[in-house]
Amino acid sequence: MNIAILYTGGTIGCVGNPLAPMNTDDFSNAFKNLITPILRQQYPNIAIDFPPISFPESSSGTLDSTNLQPSDWCLMAEWVLNTYGQYDGWVVLHGTDSMDFTGPALSFLLSDCNALGFPTATLSKPVIITGSQVPLFHRASPQTALAINYNTDAFQNVCGAVAAAQSGVPEVGVYFQNQLYRGNRTVKTNASQFNAFSSPNYPALGEYGIELDIDFANVLPLPATPDVSLDTPATLSALQQRLAYIAQHIDAFPAMQFNAFPAAYSASAGTAVIANLIDACGATGIKGLVLESYGEGNFPSGNPDNPAEGAIYQALARADAAGVVIVDCTQVLSGTVNDSAYAAGAWLPSVGALSPADMTPMAALAKVIILSTVAAYHGWSANTVKTLVQTDLVGEMQSVNRLDDWSQPTLAAGQAIATLDGSATLRNDPTLGPVLLGSGSTSPLWQALAHPMANPPGRLVMEQDGNLAFYDRTNTPLWSTNIVPTGPTRSALVLGGSYTDETLSLYLYNAALQEVAEVLYDESGGS
Repeated sequence: MNIAILYTGGTIGCVGNPLAPMNTDDFSNAFKNLITPILRQQYPNIAIDFPPISFPESSSGTLDSTNLQPSDWCLMAEWVLNTYGQYDGWVVLHGTDSMDFTGPALSFLLSDCNALGFPTATLSKPVIITGSQVPLFHRASPQTALAINYNTDAFQNVCGAVAAAQSGVPEVGVYFQNQLYRGNRTVKTNASQFNAFSSPNYPALGEYGIELDIDFANVLPLPATPDVSLDTPATLSALQQRLAYIAQHIDAFPAMQFNAFPAAYSASAGTAVIANLIDACGATGIKGLVLESYGEGNFPSGNPDNPAEGAIYQALARADAAGVVIVDCTQVLSGTVNDSAYAAGAWLPSVGALSPADMTPMAALAKVIILSTVAAYHGWSANTVKTLVQTDLVGEMQSVNRLDDWSQPTLAAGQAIATLDGSATLRNDPTLGPVLLGSGSTSPLWQALAHPMANPPGRLVMEQDGNLAFYDRTNTPLWSTNIVPTGPTRSALVLGGSYTDETLSLYLYNAALQEVAEVLYDESGGS
């Protein structure tokens, strides 16, 4: 196995008193002399390289992750893409402060999708980010040689990350304290202990006990076809060109996070401290605003009785009108945003705030920046960007309007998927089976069964042969599409458009062939 290690800086590479990061040459030499021989005891055939990377804003070429900026995400992604054919996996040694931003950013930069959110370029190899709370090396004095800093998290994390980089997991991961997490789901949750990171809304991809055990049920699938794999030169080249465009333009699409917090407002005067701050942020030219709301997505409006008259409502409406992409995340560590649960949040969609489901605020920030930057490159409209922000692209969020055959194949009795604006739902009714309803309507727009089931309840399943099927409790199929595969399949059921503007559609999409396989309902066509 050929493994590349990208040393960016951070605690793991610090020495001295006070701690300061080693330069790349000193770190890589120490690693080769002290760490590589140990790794080769377990992996005799491993080859480890240190392709150089240098951040231009630092005289040492390395950066504490506190000082990383979006353009630095592009440098790291470029480093992976430019060496893609040479290595079987990559380990990115990174500071912990902004690791939970870099994980999502790399996952979006090392992949691409079409306007519907289905992949057109995907990783086929692991990219594993790690760091530590304590440095990897120790030097007693400037005159003495470096030694391994034993009994720390640094050495263990390096060993685990190197193991994960050989695992074949085709995605960006974060390895910390014996756990391998999806990179765009990871959050820093402890500032002082070795278990610094967790993944509150998605299970770990693997755990290191006696050996690294990967749970591939939680891992993203391999590329649907060779055409979308970065192993294919044309696909890799296309993604490199896209990345070059992003690197050139990303600074023009700043975004920020904004916490909800108790602050003074006057409903009668129409004033609010938070409104003033939002207006000030908008005046700087931000293109994205990631709200960190309370609870399930509640944000103060400035007028509890009539939110539309509130100063904060008005400030957000002005930001939306100016083209700022607003995402309504929550400052709560785990759980899913449901801004319609309380009146205190139900007004947010009217000012353009998008629902992120269970996406972390850090992932939302990176996603908004990168999608907004790349929109012109792909010719995407503002509405397409907003749709993609609410769409699961690389496992960063729960899908709310899809079933798919790789991660979320079943709709159990009582469960539903909904359009992104909530105007229609496809619900698996316990007695009637799958029923498509528009908001406020009791007459089904579409349903799979003509009569109630004899053996309820049932399950709606997105099969791996490209068909959608419904089974009763005896596992007898009661209904199915009749698609005959003519090539590779990787299929999803999509509830798209909006019932409100008569664009609602329910269809099957074959992501392997990048085509609609069958339309079950089309509001515009009346089928």
